[in-house]
Amino acid sequence: MEIRTFIVNPIQVNCYLLWDETDEALLIDCGAWFPEEREKIYRFVQSNGLTVKHYLNTHLHFDHIFGNAFVEERFGIKAEASDADWQWAENIKERVARFGITYEEEVPALGRVLKDGDEILFGNQRVIAIAVPGHSPGSLAYHIPEQKAIFTGDALFHQSIGRTDFPDSNHNQLLTAIRERLFTLPDDTIVYPGHEEKTTIGFEKEYNMFFK
Repeated sequence: MEIRTFIVNPIQVNCYLLWDETDEALLIDCGAWFPEEREKIYRFVQSNGLTVKHYLNTHLHFDHIFGNAFVEERFGIKAEASDADWQWAENIKERVARFGITYEEEVPALGRVLKDGDEILFGNQRVIAIAVPGHSPGSLAYHIPEQKAIFTGDALFHQSIGRTDFPDSNHNQLLTAIRERLFTLPDDTIVYPGHEEKTTIGFEKEYNMFFK
């Protein structure tokens, strides 16, 4: 399986494109806000002969969903995610204005609503949704057991965790979810977070200061 990371929008979100030998692909958290970011992703998909079968959001905070309308328009697929965060998408224009960002698009309705344990298939790959609430009520991580990879959104970072100072966040809930749902995975599982560099489950269990 191949993974390409696109770092997008003013808040520097990791947008992940995954594909395998079948040329079927999966897109995660396309927060592309600038036209040139969107065009770069589209050109990469087209030039490599890929077919994007699924588009997943780890959660619906605005920086992760700026590109949802673009994905639906250019690839003809709807986002799949938990709907527990939908108020963030519904009020995106007001929320981003507080950060000095102007965003004119409407976020399209979700396609498949995902919950803990759901499977997403593309090519020869099996992706399992894992609920990791706390940063947001609907946060999901996407685990590919055969590839020893997990995409954690803003739940778990390299030596850190997601913010829990939002009105609908819960710090203790996030710590519990990470301990019980992520740290039970094999230590050599590679963690691909929503921001910054990748890490591993084993490294975070050993060195993440939130679990000392």
